Amino acid sequence: MFVAQAHSFAQQARLAITLAWVAGYTNVLTLLTCGWGTSHMTGITSNLGRDAAEGKWDLGLFALWVLLAFLVGAAISGFCTELGRRRGWESIYVLPMAVETSLLAVFAVGVELHARGKFETGAGLWWMTAVAAAAMGLQNATITRISSGVVRTTHVTGVLTDLGMEAVQFLWWLRDKARGRLDREAAHALIHSVPTHPTARRLALLASIVGSFGLGAALGTLAYDHLPRLSMFPPVLFLMWIIYQDVSAPIAEIEPSTLVGESGLGLPESLAIYHLRHVASSPTRTHRMPNLLDWSERLPPTARVVILDLAGVEQLDANAALELRALLARFGAQRRRLLIAGISPEKVQSLRRSGAGEFLAPSNTCPDLDLAIAIGLNLLAELAHDSRARTA
Repeated sequence: MFVAQAHSFAQQARLAITLAWVAGYTNVLTLLTCGWGTSHMTGITSNLGRDAAEGKWDLGLFALWVLLAFLVGAAISGFCTELGRRRGWESIYVLPMAVETSLLAVFAVGVELHARGKFETGAGLWWMTAVAAAAMGLQNATITRISSGVVRTTHVTGVLTDLGMEAVQFLWWLRDKARGRLDREAAHALIHSVPTHPTARRLALLASIVGSFGLGAALGTLAYDHLPRLSMFPPVLFLMWIIYQDVSAPIAEIEPSTLVGESGLGLPESLAIYHLRHVASSPTRTHRMPNLLDWSERLPPTARVVILDLAGVEQLDANAALELRALLARFGAQRRRLLIAGISPEKVQSLRRSGAGEFLAPSNTCPDLDLAIAIGLNLLAELAHDSRARTA
């Protein structure tokens, strides 16, 4: 879940449903123990302006404290993900989510020590709200980056705004489709086309965020009513579990080929060849695709045609096709070409069953590496010809 970008609707929906409830849960616990919400900053910013105008400097300073804590959490997320990207980590998002889990664990200790029936005051109020707000800022920033700005899980104001606009677009689409008298066959086709329509899927995603956030708030309230001292443990344990699932699943390794350069076949540097391999310690397990977009950023600038050999990996998870499709789009924007070698008929069927294999075409796939090298050399000649034509 936290290895790569969320390229598909299914990935984004899973992120929303998985993490929005954690935000709703945490927010309601801070309301019940501290009297302040920490998952969204709009109301706190309003309080800051009001308190400053009324000269209530102590309250204004506290509101500023919560805002800064949220900001620091977002900054920690940015630092962790950039650190992972610069060092070439495959799971660059696991570290910020682990930091969030640690912050929520600290907040859980505060909830356990909290005296039920009154709000926290003094130092307890300051550090508990700061820890919770930092965790929410960190989560929001991390999930925003994973989903490329599509999913935000710690507040619902923007989600409700998008939901209203998307609902209007969907109703217009239904009106246009249903204009005139529909016979039974046409009505049946219309009903079956709704789940696949982009606007309908977007509505489902937005509604899942709102519903998950509200569910988390309800679960947090029930937990605090019945098990107040342990009420913050469920989201902490849940985040620990999904992080463990991410860390324990092996990620296929990308290795440069020895065929390029003087020690190999003497192929030009503009033709780069890489092999995808099983992790040696887990050769029989289903492997996840590494973050190919981050990997592409580390490719040498001289590489114009890249061959990625998949012959060394027999099993890949459902996100493999999404990663490959995103990489093909990135290469197209960079005027590079990507060839995927080692694609057997079984792998083709597996990738197509994932729902994102439509990008597989004879122009970018080869069953064996030798043929891919021959095609790659021809592509280099075509790219050189196109470059000369553009400069002429």
